[in-house]
Amino acid sequence: MSDSPNASISNIVILTGAGISAESGLATFRGSDGLWEGHRVEDVASPEGFERDPELVQKFYNLRRAQLPTVQPNPAHEAIARLQQTWKHGTVTLVTQNVDNLHERGGSPEVWHMHGELLKARCLRCEGVMEWDEDLGPSSKCLKCARAGWLRPDIVWFGEMPLYMEQITVRLELTQLFVSIGTSGKVYPAAGFVRQARRAGAHCLEFNLEASDVSGDFHEARLGPAGTTVPAWVEQMLA
Repeated sequence: MSDSPNASISNIVILTGAGISAESGLATFRGSDGLWEGHRVEDVASPEGFERDPELVQKFYNLRRAQLPTVQPNPAHEAIARLQQTWKHGTVTLVTQNVDNLHERGGSPEVWHMHGELLKARCLRCEGVMEWDEDLGPSSKCLKCARAGWLRPDIVWFGEMPLYMEQITVRLELTQLFVSIGTSGKVYPAAGFVRQARRAGAHCLEFNLEASDVSGDFHEARLGPAGTTVPAWVEQMLA
């Protein structure tokens, strides 16, 4: 396939992971030792962990939320936004595993956060979801039902269903080009998107610093910092 857009490419699906945010200075949650910022995953990223120690979980995500204003979108975020804004041949669907707001701040008009968002809260009492940029704690009141003590981060924890799955499946079936940027290929169902897209006939392209766990499922890989490789690719697509 040529690097230039042609008649065979109309719809594009882009999946981004922690690697693209890491280039902006946001630490990835999961370390090489399997811990999330020094905590066991089940303690800070599961419904059971929240039930056992809500104070620990709220503090964990409060720190992540407070970090967002200290970082900026990088050229990869901005290049993806430019592609979304100017691609005239079909749709560019942006799906991210990241819970930060760097894609939005980089100019992306639509982002599907399949693992939730740091800047949203969910009420366990009324199931309402609301914008939230402050710390969460026992005294935090739901903006919908006005009850305190029921809010949790609107983050998809282990054992919970990712968001937008039906819509993502439809787009993967319709896409001619699937692009994965900065993902490890370790977390499902996102790690299986490449196989879904490939079965549907899409060309599959991976951007990463190194080969991911599912690199063998891609037709093509471009290794290097996303802030360099992704803008170059977008320029080729829009040439």
